[in-house]
Amino acid sequence: MKMCAMQCDPVRRGLRSTSRVPRSGRLARCLSGWRGACAAMLLACLPGLALAADARAQLQSFVDRVQSATGQFSQERTDAKGAAQKPQSGAFAFQRPGKFRWEVRAPYEQLIVSDGQHVYQYDPDLEQVTERRASQAVGASPAALLFGSGSLGDAFDLQTMPDRDGLQWLRAVPKTPDAGFVHADIAFSDGLPRRLELLDAFGQVSRIVFTGLKANPDIPSGQFRFTVPDGADLVKMD
Repeated sequence: MKMCAMQCDPVRRGLRSTSRVPRSGRLARCLSGWRGACAAMLLACLPGLALAADARAQLQSFVDRVQSATGQFSQERTDAKGAAQKPQSGAFAFQRPGKFRWEVRAPYEQLIVSDGQHVYQYDPDLEQVTERRASQAVGASPAALLFGSGSLGDAFDLQTMPDRDGLQWLRAVPKTPDAGFVHADIAFSDGLPRRLELLDAFGQVSRIVFTGLKANPDIPSGQFRFTVPDGADLVKMD
């Protein structure tokens, strides 16, 4: 998935120096934000409601029937040695095709918005916005296929996993070598995604829990528009 695998390098592309956030911390925050955005994309990919079905059937139903959703998330990440970073929490929204909003509210603020044409990442404490074309961020990724009319089987090998924690699990293994992650385990119940566990190529695991998910709500169009705040630097990653 290019969005997850992309060189998220605002330091190299002109990110201003700040004593509050070390360079390594800024890069980790950027990557963490994109992992969250990947989750939002996967949700948008997963647009359902198949109650007494296994995870694969619930996923397909979600893809077929849910065009938009809102909810909250909590996210934690552990590195290859098992060391955990501070958990994050916030809210998300998506609307197919290609629009999403991933808003981290704690322990710091960060906003990632896609209007379908461009993807913006805003870090308020750094006073910086990075802009990418949506085609560069998600255009050739498995998620992009799922945003549109692509087949799940074209992008992933889908494997039904044993039930765990009272949830039905599915493993999605990307068929493309540059997807940026090894596999994503998605947990369903009552036709809705509840958890996502993403293993990346560096052995890091991101675990995301979704709560309060509402399928097909009316979402104001302004949720997917972004204006660069006064005083913030804009870095275009074209």
